[in-house]
Amino acid sequence: MSTDQYTFDDPVSRYPSITPPDQEQAEPGLESQLQPVPDLGENTYRGTGRLEGRKALVTGGDSGIGAATAIAFAREGADVAISYLPSEEQDAVRIAGLIQDAGRTAITIPGDISDSAFSRQLVERAVEGLGGLDILVNNAGRQIYVENLEDLSDEQFDDTLKTNVYAMFWITKAALAHLGPGSTIINTTSVQAYNPSPILLDYATTKAAINAFTKGLAQQLAPKGIRVNAVAPGPVWTVLQVSHGQPPEKIEQFGKSTPLGRAGQPAELAPAYVFLASAESSFVSGETLQVNGGMPTP
Repeated sequence: MSTDQYTFDDPVSRYPSITPPDQEQAEPGLESQLQPVPDLGENTYRGTGRLEGRKALVTGGDSGIGAATAIAFAREGADVAISYLPSEEQDAVRIAGLIQDAGRTAITIPGDISDSAFSRQLVERAVEGLGGLDILVNNAGRQIYVENLEDLSDEQFDDTLKTNVYAMFWITKAALAHLGPGSTIINTTSVQAYNPSPILLDYATTKAAINAFTKGLAQQLAPKGIRVNAVAPGPVWTVLQVSHGQPPEKIEQFGKSTPLGRAGQPAELAPAYVFLASAESSFVSGETLQVNGGMPTP
């Protein structure tokens, strides 16, 4: 295991090529019950003050990529609010503790972002708790595999669109009243936007929509000095995969088809979000940053 994110080593062996045991959790699942436990960078991420004094809201910040990003933001000097479903409280409490251990303010806001009223309240509660807002990360997502289109219900299609696309629209729209020049918005899309799996039609559709929303909004907000970008992860080991995100029989081989031969760890995604949130990316807007283990994309 590398000492921190700045250590040079072989990306093939930087993290092990995991072979997860058979497991399944009810949606949305708990990361604390996932085997093997993902690496969020809690023991490795080293901050250098790149987000000193910033105030960030990260949706889905209780686990996976969102949690790794929240930890990294805090260690870079930002105060962080995280949103999550009430059933994920156990994971959220742990992440809030790690944010506080970094000497930063942690605000925990449970609720369902597929509800428009909560999404708007979420922004106001984050602003109140943090004393402002200048980084928004729309990361929370819903992924449930369905083998055949005939079995993809109207209800699931609607729920996936509301969680992944509508919530991004509601939250971003509410946040704009608080974002000023130098603020950043970062949306989580996916390699699925470019190379959709046949069993993830609704999920892949939302991720393509997030790309388009990101690139269009970036042009709209550029004159206001607000940058909008996206990160497109490839296969990353999170609880999303075992809570009906992938068929159980595919979990054992998850991520091994990437050119690097393994799934990514959430800790490997966090630096991309830090880069896009920091002044180092001041001339970057409307970009989708691929972090996918070498999978070709357009």
